[in-house]
Amino acid sequence: MTTPKLALTDTAVAKLTADALVVGTVQGADGLQLAPGADQVAAAYDGDLAKVLTSLGATGKADEVVKLPAGGKLRADVLVAVGLGKPAANGGVSGEAVRRASGAVARSLSGVEQAATTMSTVDLSAAVQGTVMGAYAFTSYKSQSGDGPVSKVDFVVGDAKADANAHALKGAAAIGEAVNTARDLINTPPNDLYPASFAERAAEFGRTAGLEVEVLDDNALRKQGFGGILGVGAGSARPPRLVRLRHKGPKAAKKVALIGKGITFDTGGISIKPAASMEDMTSDMSGAAAVIATMLLAARLNYPLDITATVPMAENMPSGTAYRPGDVLTMYGGKTVEVLNTDAEGRLILVDAITRACEDEPDYLIETSTLTGAQVVALGKRTPGVMGSEEFRDRVARLSQAVGEGGWPMPLPEELRGDLDSKLADLANITGHRWGGMLAAGIFIEEFVADDVQWAHLDIAGPSYNTSAPWGYTPKGGTGVPVRTLAAVLADIADRG
Repeated sequence: MTTPKLALTDTAVAKLTADALVVGTVQGADGLQLAPGADQVAAAYDGDLAKVLTSLGATGKADEVVKLPAGGKLRADVLVAVGLGKPAANGGVSGEAVRRASGAVARSLSGVEQAATTMSTVDLSAAVQGTVMGAYAFTSYKSQSGDGPVSKVDFVVGDAKADANAHALKGAAAIGEAVNTARDLINTPPNDLYPASFAERAAEFGRTAGLEVEVLDDNALRKQGFGGILGVGAGSARPPRLVRLRHKGPKAAKKVALIGKGITFDTGGISIKPAASMEDMTSDMSGAAAVIATMLLAARLNYPLDITATVPMAENMPSGTAYRPGDVLTMYGGKTVEVLNTDAEGRLILVDAITRACEDEPDYLIETSTLTGAQVVALGKRTPGVMGSEEFRDRVARLSQAVGEGGWPMPLPEELRGDLDSKLADLANITGHRWGGMLAAGIFIEEFVADDVQWAHLDIAGPSYNTSAPWGYTPKGGTGVPVRTLAAVLADIADRG
């Protein structure tokens, strides 16, 4: 992961020296309009900048990037206009529009030594986050990686020495880098990222960040009765792990548990998946990656919270030792589950971790996972489903929407609980039908959450991995969703309790 060098500047835009100077454009009702911050640049073009850009085909639509030579009118070599899309309902520009536009322009500036952007005059934090996330590229396995990301970006602000601006830069950069850390983990291929190596990497990250670290290997898991994790991992030659990371912040008034699904590769097990697109199942540990990255962020920003991450890691493979449909597993804590489908494995490792996490008596529990294909059917590839205790679920969803990750609250209908009844065990791992699959998985998880804990489950099956072309600040491959949601929730708990 390579992050551009970031700096604040209050130099007049017309006097900025850079290889590229970035301004925003808006898709107005009557054509292209210049976004705030572009006034001095427009003056250098005798007020005709909008007309010049329009003549080049610019419309201001989201993700649109148009470059033109500065022609001696500015001290920058190239002027870059990036589209912010249509105005928000209040007529202004939203933070997410700035974040997305900053990401799109950062992607277009690979190989550039120094750029300056006026997007920061609209929303500094969003501009920084978008730039850091947009400049991301995963090139570890390429023999020729091409041009690297833009080397340095100056953000135009009114006062470069103001504490508020410095704080915004630091916080936004830290969040963007945490997203990129999660992306790196997700994009690492499963022959290199398997339970033991994933646990080692998480432990190394944690110790370097000053976190408390505990790693349980398969022997420890067996001794302590983690039947779900062991059952799912039984078919692989690479045994499972459970990683625990703890951040104890200053004057921590609230305890928060984070849980992330860490299936390092998912074949479906005996209930094997179709071959088409199975390679995307390298991303089935996206929840774990997001939680680990969030813990590193919590340490870096020193949240005044007591946060413990419990991260189960396993590889779901078919073999002579694999668990089967019809098996009954005894989960951590003693509940029994009849396995009707081995491809519904994520919930089995998660509830072991959830039960263990609830022993710490947290005030809040947040779990995230690439749990169901039904999430994609219901909400598409960019919108996480949020389930859980109603008040906290809605709080998490609002914060997710505010940071641009778009979490949407979903119900846990009581009538679906009976469909998880088992003739052999306390419950089955799936229903006998395809209806409400995302919700049924949430209901299964709810069975293992302690009654007095406010909790939320984020299903990120679609949003965590982008199989199409890059857009905005989102690359192809791992996206890092929902790191920004988790960060916002932690900050909100620290602020409001």
